[in-house]
Amino acid sequence: MVIKQVALETVCGITSTLPKNQMPEIAFAGKSNVGKSSLINGLMNRKSLARTSATPGKTQTINYYRINDDCYFVDLPGYGYANTSREVKAKWGKMIERYLRTSDKLRAVFLLVDIRHEPGKNDVQMYRWIKESGFEPVVIATKADKIKRSKLAEQYRILRKGLGMPAEGLLLPYSALSKQGREEIYEVIDGILAAECRDDGVLQDES
Repeated sequence: MVIKQVALETVCGITSTLPKNQMPEIAFAGKSNVGKSSLINGLMNRKSLARTSATPGKTQTINYYRINDDCYFVDLPGYGYANTSREVKAKWGKMIERYLRTSDKLRAVFLLVDIRHEPGKNDVQMYRWIKESGFEPVVIATKADKIKRSKLAEQYRILRKGLGMPAEGLLLPYSALSKQGREEIYEVIDGILAAECRDDGVLQDES
């Protein structure tokens, strides 16, 4: 995948109406401090289009990034931020769930988890929400540069067990520093877009 054009096209708050896009959407979900904005910036080859911060909880909206006039990367609000009130957390949760259940163009959800730790309660809940919405999450294990290579296999096992992933579930490591894993993520996205093109072609042939 070669990304030449990116633009932040739509920003939706808690009370906003979600856009009716015509291109496929690929969503990114994860805990507030898991490195979601860094991953999205890394994929888009931009340093700061998706806002990053030393303070977790920066993404409080659903942000739609238009990619190459081919698809949208959808940045969902980070969850699990301790300094956010319970009421606001509940509203963010409902906003994310509404998006997962109602977006007509959502084609895949990447769930980011920290490779160094066992999945938390919020990670497991998000994994289940994604499954219940009809998608098999693509799990991205962030901060892969923070652990030794000899420990990778054990951390993968911990993540799979903690989330309840099936054996065939896709889990990819990623490092914001070295961009390890970026090409593998691109390949997954290319496959999603290729499948979309094939499906569109079938529909046109049948019409």
